[in-house]
Amino acid sequence: MTTTLLTVLQTADMLEINGLYAWQFELHSDPAHNGPALRIECMDGRDLRKWQFSLEQIAAAQHNLATDSWAISDDKGSHELKALAGINADNSDAADDTPEDDVAEL
Repeated sequence: MTTTLLTVLQTADMLEINGLYAWQFELHSDPAHNGPALRIECMDGRDLRKWQFSLEQIAAAQHNLATDSWAISDDKGSHELKALAGINADNSDAADDTPEDDVAEL
């Protein structure tokens, strides 16, 4: 089974585009959606950078296995895009499954 950029984007927590990290992005995979399918925003120093891509541009993106990145093009040229997954952790104060008294000493 071939992985597509659309599939990868659906589980991404953050993107890297042209070497800039962007956690502010929107993905709309419904073809009936009016507007861009992927909208990315990030700060580059003091400048707000924005990109937007259609479903057709996402579908045409080429995967680079060596760098695990995608080459995606818009009217301004080609861009290198990486989808990143974050680590989720439970931040609750609830007791875990192993009480401290039951932990064996080494």
